[in-house]
Amino acid sequence: MNRECTCEGKGVNDEFTAEQWKLVDDVVRKYRGKPGALIPVLEEVQSITGYLPESMQRRVAKGLGIPLSQVYGVVTFYSFFTMTPRGKHQVRVCLGTACHVRGAKRVLEEMERKLGIEPGGCTDDRQFSLDLVRCVGACGLGPVVVVDEETHKQVKVAKLDAIVDKYRAESPTAEE
Repeated sequence: MNRECTCEGKGVNDEFTAEQWKLVDDVVRKYRGKPGALIPVLEEVQSITGYLPESMQRRVAKGLGIPLSQVYGVVTFYSFFTMTPRGKHQVRVCLGTACHVRGAKRVLEEMERKLGIEPGGCTDDRQFSLDLVRCVGACGLGPVVVVDEETHKQVKVAKLDAIVDKYRAESPTAEE
């Protein structure tokens, strides 16, 4: 089973570090046999790995002694779980009504161009993920872009370089 994944060109077997696999196994062991353990296990595992690909779902299912279909069903049902890699920095562009009328669609289009990805995507170096949201509850500040937990208000296309560069400077390169 040496299929190639789309994760930085790594094969499935080296998709995660030995330390990550150990931490995942520790989480599974901690919850094994406890009723209702699947969601807490998946939450902790996703916090370790960043996402829940099939290989990780198989590991959890085997460790908990439950069918893979049950794990997959939970992962695909709840929106806070993801089966695709997420970037170190989560970029969310608000397209709620107030932000939309103030130019958020143009901001989103330019952010897509700058990062080279569409909403739901992750840059090849896994530094950025891009998502659109319908409202962040900051309507008076629109258009709004949220990066990680930091809200950028009244964002204009001309501000996007500075926003992206700020987070790029904080992130180590993929080669490290």
